Amino acid sequence: MKLRQTAVRSLAASALGLSVIGGGIAIAPTASAANGLPANCVQVYSVGQKTTTAVNLRTGPSTKYKSRGVLSKGTRFTEYCTKNFIWYYGKVANGAHKNKKGWVHGDYIKPIR
Repeated sequence: MKLRQTAVRSLAASALGLSVIGGGIAIAPTASAANGLPANCVQVYSVGQKTTTAVNLRTGPSTKYKSRGVLSKGTRFTEYCTKNFIWYYGKVANGAHKNKKGWVHGDYIKPIR
């Protein structure tokens, strides 16, 4: 009986430990805000991209957000994080809006080769 109680306690402690670890993973996107990234934005490996056509640089991840300007075709954009792997937040690397940060729809950017 004592062996069974010890086993149950051990499993309970393991489950608690896993839930704490899982909780840490669940809040990881929010922690990105501490790094200067938008809340609820999943951090990605910084990748150099370029625009495939003229595209709006937006203040948020939707066409409902205000445009910060239009990036011309071929503008370099470094992405830092993503919202649903559709919208990408990053910094403009060249052109008229160099150093501005904002959101670009993923359909209008591709990796620099």
